[in-house]
Amino acid sequence: MLIEYVDVEIRREELTKLKGIERNVWFKVGDTEKVYGIADEDLEREDDTKTSAVHFMRFEFNETQIAKFKNGAGVIVGIDHDYYDVPPTTLHHDVVNALASDFS
Repeated sequence: MLIEYVDVEIRREELTKLKGIERNVWFKVGDTEKVYGIADEDLEREDDTKTSAVHFMRFEFNETQIAKFKNGAGVIVGIDHDYYDVPPTTLHHDVVNALASDFS
């Protein structure tokens, strides 16, 4: 995940407010539960004052979610963070199909 702010001062201020965002990114496949991302454990992407602008995450889907993903179920992605007030997004079927191919 890339969080981009062109202005360095604004970036520094905003990344302070977004601390912890990497633990709140999720996918929802059809009627299944949300799957939250797991940040790369090998890299420290946050310190006491701010989060990083770049996060590497993986999502561990169960067999039911993978089957629904492959069968074209609707997929929604969102972020549950107090400061990031953007509604969840339904992924276009072309994106879902491209991501589903990663399960092969």
